[in-house]
Amino acid sequence: MTMPLSIKERATPGWNALITEVTQGRWCDPDTGLAVDVTFNHIEIGDGFADAARDMVNAVMPAQSYAVVCDADTVEVMGADIARNMQGKAEIIVLDHPHADEGQVRDLQKLTRNHDALIAVGSGTINDLCKYATYLDGRAYSVFGTAPSMNGYTSSTASITLESGLKTTQKAHAAKGVFIDIDVSSKAPQYLIGAGLGDSLCRPTAQVDWYFSHVMLGTRYATAPYLLQEDDEAEVLRRSADLGLGEHDAIGYLQRLLTLGGLGIAVVGMSHPGSMGEHQISHWIDSFAGDRHPGTVHGQQVGVASITMARLQDHILSLEEAPRIRGWQPDEVAIRARYPAAAVEDCLKASRAKAMDAQATEVFNRQLAEIWPELRTTLRAMMLAPDNMARHLRASGGGATYDEIGLERGLYIDALRHCREMRDRYSMLDLADDMGILDSFIEEWV
Repeated sequence: MTMPLSIKERATPGWNALITEVTQGRWCDPDTGLAVDVTFNHIEIGDGFADAARDMVNAVMPAQSYAVVCDADTVEVMGADIARNMQGKAEIIVLDHPHADEGQVRDLQKLTRNHDALIAVGSGTINDLCKYATYLDGRAYSVFGTAPSMNGYTSSTASITLESGLKTTQKAHAAKGVFIDIDVSSKAPQYLIGAGLGDSLCRPTAQVDWYFSHVMLGTRYATAPYLLQEDDEAEVLRRSADLGLGEHDAIGYLQRLLTLGGLGIAVVGMSHPGSMGEHQISHWIDSFAGDRHPGTVHGQQVGVASITMARLQDHILSLEEAPRIRGWQPDEVAIRARYPAAAVEDCLKASRAKAMDAQATEVFNRQLAEIWPELRTTLRAMMLAPDNMARHLRASGGGATYDEIGLERGLYIDALRHCREMRDRYSMLDLADDMGILDSFIEEWV
């Protein structure tokens, strides 16, 4: 008789060594020399987790009653098995075409109000809904990840669309347990695997934007998130064709890269290391595309936007002379006309935060001229070549251009031109607009 695998055996140590160092406070922040402290204590990557669900959940989140939250797909691939193995302590809640917005958060709280804790079975949307709903009402949740589509399993923020239509990053809390099943993930739809690589490809573009903002505008910057991802990024890119085949170990590396990306955000307590210009583009599409939205998921959009940002950054950093900007003031009349009334004030607030008068503009230009040769060398070392990024994304089964993922050209151009208005982070997309070169870049590359 074959004995069932224990939790420790299912959660393969080779996949979890660095993750465990971080979650147990044994990994040191290179900037401070101090051990990091994150709110995630139990993260496991392995195989066969549905069969061990009862013991895994009880070890990290004991409760009298659970709601197992799924959608129509994830209930079939994992959710029903997890609920059955909870031995009468769980009710399955199947959400119909869920969206991570404020209304569905409230609906989920009502549907699960008789349960002590939630078990999310899914990826981005299901995880964000459960994470944010339980954060608001003080309950615990754990997540069984079913696709390598994004890094939000190990993020203590949630992407939530407000009733105004504005997609935002909201403070939430950590899952009590994060259980990522490689075998289940390897059978995910190919576009979700490509989306996961797309979400991780924002590392170089976000790093360039964040460091530039740090140097020029005093934004906090940290190296820990990038050091955590360095080795696995190289492994994932080396295996991009295997991702396209759903090969087990390639999927494992991608899931670990995404997990470490999320932990990097947890280490610094802000999403900047993985969310700058490329995410501005994606968030604008999700917030304001309306009927033009083709149903693409976050990672698909971020992958395409990351390649666009990499091309834009490459263009700017190829300049021998330092860029010079014009003082930017938001066109408040246009903003009021462009956005739904409920979103206008948020967009105005974000835009005003990045406005520069003549004096601020002169200080910016003078400082950039002084440091440009050294700065552009530093930033170039952070980059991946945009053509290589596109090659890897296509090999994984993802799309590398707006039309390859079904976005209309006009919608994508609108996002590039206007996304700076919805977020107060300064990226090289803002820089290009302030330089007066954004339209010519769009004409050449989009």
